[in-house]
Amino acid sequence: MTATVRHVPITSSHDAAAGPPALEITGLSKVYDDGTLALDDLSLTVPAGGFHGLLGPNGSGKSTLIGIITGLVRGPAGHVKVFGHDAVSDHRLARTMVGLAPQEVHLDRFLTARDVLSFHGRYFGMSKADALERADELLVSFDLENKAGSRPNRLSGGMRRRLLIARALVHRPRLAILDEPTAGVDLELRHDLWQYLSRIHREEGTTVLLTTHYLEEAEALCGDIAMICDGRIIVEGTVSEIMNRFGAARLEDAYLAAMQENREARGQTPPGVRPPPGSDPPRGQTPLGVSRCDRNG
Repeated sequence: MTATVRHVPITSSHDAAAGPPALEITGLSKVYDDGTLALDDLSLTVPAGGFHGLLGPNGSGKSTLIGIITGLVRGPAGHVKVFGHDAVSDHRLARTMVGLAPQEVHLDRFLTARDVLSFHGRYFGMSKADALERADELLVSFDLENKAGSRPNRLSGGMRRRLLIARALVHRPRLAILDEPTAGVDLELRHDLWQYLSRIHREEGTTVLLTTHYLEEAEALCGDIAMICDGRIIVEGTVSEIMNRFGAARLEDAYLAAMQENREARGQTPPGVRPPPGSDPPRGQTPLGVSRCDRNG
């Protein structure tokens, strides 16, 4: 099994020296046609070159937020900027700067692994030669070079997950959004994926926005963390800052305390009713989805 190593996020000298943040969201709200308030005046800044975690229970607004950033969900103009470019009014340029690895693994089963990557690069305007060269480079980076001619349905679950992340990086995006990249994989593979993500971030200087239901993962990889519930950012800071704020010894305890504080502020539960620190399941085995935000509460 790969040893757990605390990842130290870096800052790209090019991006950090000057210029706008990788992601700047101000006062973003989203109401669906059925009246569901998915995002409620949300604001969030992700510095260029950082490794940023976005944590929250199911139904908290993460998917809607990612959808608006990547153009998959209709959103208002003027509230989301990717490296200074409006994700709605200047969506073509903004979208080329973002690479998305969605939670669900959807890969064309009729293409080879190499073609999955090169075709994706072509979609983003890369030349055929550049796309193929980049595909081969990523196949090596993710230990998939021996599977270059295999179709996705012939790959193991872990290999498909690695191919999905590699696809998000083909066009050399400045911002990579990884939506639960280790969901459903075993512990050993999860640690292996951490190593891949750390190396890509370190070697290419790619800004990363990671969503995960595993607190250990966020603690190991992320420099800064934002917690979302009820469509709003309720807590943000470094891991140590968040734990210190709630007097918690573990990020799991701080997370539970933050969710409880949010419910109390909204009048959803009696004040002071909190699980004692250390009462939750063992480290790394607590999915955040067990605590659901009640947006209608």
